[in-house]
Order: sequence, then C-alpha cells, then structure tokens
Amino acid sequence: MQLLDGKVLSLQIKQELAAEVAEIKSQNGKIPHLVAILVGTAGRSETYVASKMKSCEEVGMHSTLIRFDDSVSEEELIQAVRDVNENPDMDGLIVQLPLPAHISADRVMETIDPKKDVDGFHPINIGRMAKGLPAYISATPQGILEMLKRYAIETAGKHCVVVGRSQIVGLPMSILMQRNTYPGNCTVTLTHSRTLNLAEICRSADILIAALGRPEFITADMVKDGAVVIDVGLERVPDLTKKSGFALKGDVNFDEVAPKTSYITPVPGGVGLMTICSLMQNTLKAARGEVYH
Repeated sequence: MQLLDGKVLSLQIKQELAAEVAEIKSQNGKIPHLVAILVGTAGRSETYVASKMKSCEEVGMHSTLIRFDDSVSEEELIQAVRDVNENPDMDGLIVQLPLPAHISADRVMETIDPKKDVDGFHPINIGRMAKGLPAYISATPQGILEMLKRYAIETAGKHCVVVGRSQIVGLPMSILMQRNTYPGNCTVTLTHSRTLNLAEICRSADILIAALGRPEFITADMVKDGAVVIDVGLERVPDLTKKSGFALKGDVNFDEVAPKTSYITPVPGGVGLMTICSLMQNTLKAARGEVYH
C-alpha cells in the first residue's frame, strides 16, 4: 500500500505555480486574481475559503473575499457576481457552496462568466468538458486526475467505479475517466444511493472513487485486493478524544481498507489539498486566457 500524498503533491504544485506567477508578473506586471464570494458564517465554508485565500497568497496571487450575511437576497448576490464579471482585473470567481435555501445556486452559477468560472460549475464549462473541448474542469475531479498522473497510475482499460453522482464530483469524474486521454480510457460505472448490489460493483473496481458524503461508508469487504482507492469525503465525526471534539473522516474506512489497496488517499491530506491546487491552476489559466481565446 502506498499513500497518494496530497501534502507532498500540493507543495510541488505550489512551487510550480509560484514560478509561473512570477514569470507572468515579470512579463507584463499582471498578477492572477481570484475572487471568492462567501454567504453566511458556516464553519466549514469559512475554513474552505480561508484555505483558498491563504494558498493564493503563498503562490503570489491576489485574492479578494466578498462576504454577505445569510439574509442577502438572490438579486444582491447575482449583482455582486456581475460586478466581478465586468472587472478586468479579476480573473477567477468562485461562489462558495452551499448557499442559503432562499437562493438558487443554479441561477447564481449560471450568472458567472464562463471565462471566470474557475470552479468549473457553469453549464457551458460542464458541457465543453463532456465534449472534450477546452474548459475549466471542476477542481476536485481535476485534482484527482493530477494525482493519478503524478503517481503514474495506469488507467487505460481499468474498471473505474465512482460512488456518488453529484454534479460537482461524481458526474464529471465519470466523464473524465472514460475519455480517450491519460488519465482516462477506463470503463466507468457511476453508482449512487439507489444502485443495487453496490458492494459487489465496488469489489469489481480497479480504481474506486468514493464521493458520497457518508463517513467510512466504504469498508474492506467492498474493495478488492490491489485496488486504487480515492477518498473524496471529508466529514466531521464526534470524537471526545480530540481537543476539538470531532475527527475528520472520509467516505472510506481507512484503517480497514488501506491494507488491501495498492494506492489510497488519506483524509485529511489527500484530495482536498489537490482541489485547492486545481483552483489556483485554473485561476492562472484564466489570467493567461488559455481556455477561452
């Protein structure tokens, strides 16, 4: 068993990004600029956004955080998105999810300029990704691809099982893993909460990607020997032995599953760090105008 170490990879990628940002700045004075819009004070969203802003600072990018109370109207939020769209100094925009129930996340996402949609959530970017056209790819799936590539994990001809069908992770991941490229060329099975014989299907996976949001759902009896296991989950579970009162768990029961695998991601320290790196990579592309010419 070998760990797919997001900490090590993220440090490498950040060094590469810092060098590229410095190069852009020396050429034309441009500094890539990421804007995040945060609604409310939910602890997890606060933590995610703070990590993204800190990472931008570490590689020399500009970052701006726009905050709203939970009471913000949908129209106010959409206007803020339009303001960023129209600002030529702002290259990338993310709206941290989830949003309050009175706001349509779909409407907000569709308002983001696809050229600044570095989270890859706009329908145009999702559609272009599905067709294999240049697009901003959702940050978590892109981070997983980067991890597979940097660890030189063979994917062609393998059976990839994705557990979870969210538009943010599961669905794009299933599309990306079957494309005629590397990583890719897998035979993909996309499973979800209504899938019959889920454990049996998971046991057939050469590459198992768990993205369903249920702590430690994937157990040893669901994984075949030698599988590559990618754990996208990150949930707080009560743990009185911890000073914080909780522990962070993934969708995979790591202690049970890890001995059976060839490669596995830890939680934390795995996919989450790669997601943030992908977001910065997309922001750099946006600053360079690489995706949409």
